[in-house]
Amino acid sequence: MPDGISALRRLGITLKPQDSYSLRGIRFLRAGLAVGARFPSSGSGFGVRRTILHRTMTERAAELGVDLLWKTVVTGISSEAVTLGDRTVRAKWIIGADGGNSRVRRWAGLDTYLREALRYAFQRHYRIAPWTDSVEIHWGPHSQIYVTPLADAQVGVALISRDPKLRLDEALSAFPKLKSQLRGAVPFAEKGAMSATRKLKRVCRGNVALIGDASGTVDAITGEGLGLSFSQALVLAECLESGTLDRYPNEHRRLAFRPLFMARLMLALDGRPKLQQRTLRAFHKRPEIFRRLLAFHVGVPSGLRLTLDGLTLGWGLLTA
Repeated sequence: MPDGISALRRLGITLKPQDSYSLRGIRFLRAGLAVGARFPSSGSGFGVRRTILHRTMTERAAELGVDLLWKTVVTGISSEAVTLGDRTVRAKWIIGADGGNSRVRRWAGLDTYLREALRYAFQRHYRIAPWTDSVEIHWGPHSQIYVTPLADAQVGVALISRDPKLRLDEALSAFPKLKSQLRGAVPFAEKGAMSATRKLKRVCRGNVALIGDASGTVDAITGEGLGLSFSQALVLAECLESGTLDRYPNEHRRLAFRPLFMARLMLALDGRPKLQQRTLRAFHKRPEIFRRLLAFHVGVPSGLRLTLDGLTLGWGLLTA
């Protein structure tokens, strides 16, 4: 998303045009209804393969002198050190950036959730020219499929649902137009993962801080997971430079508020086809509301305008 790209640039990382696909907005689609909006003038988003992003980030880290210990298993932490098998590395700060199943979180006694909601995601890349410069979210009765252009001849297609047995090939039968668009495209291997909305009670203790998915997650449908971790990294770096983590919990909570709010808003439509239909009809009648919601989604302040839009949307749902 544009706000994630902005944070990434502040970290000194720029994606090359040939390694990414410029995204101009978001579209919602359901059973013949479609509504879309461009991102605000603050910028565009990027579709990029995780492998390319990973390589770009590690190259930047190496440039800055970070010692990357590949194929090195961390087996424990203490108040002053990290244990790597039979080797000990002394550490003033320990940052758990080890994902949703974080061991650092568990070792630090931070594995307590205030709230958790799990869904299942399956993704596959297709060798086909993108038919849009927007991220498409296709709404179905019991699942969503989102399509992200990644290159001139490649798109990413991800299924999210509450059914751990549902796979893309089966799910596509509920999205005939999308299935038709993908006909003849060469598919890559399908990969699966958990998609969680998870809020932790605490994100730091002593000299240990959590970041990224280790520190709590938002549902993948928001597209905000990576951008959120980049913004957290900027705040955490300032805290380490100042010599204290005192600011970090409040700043972490502030950064997570908007993505969590948008996740709850979108997941309210999950499994409710009639509400999906009424919502898209209301957006179709009042496209400026969808446009302002998208602006809020990527971090543009809305204030009173968002409240008025909420009231207008509520009335639109009643009359759609």
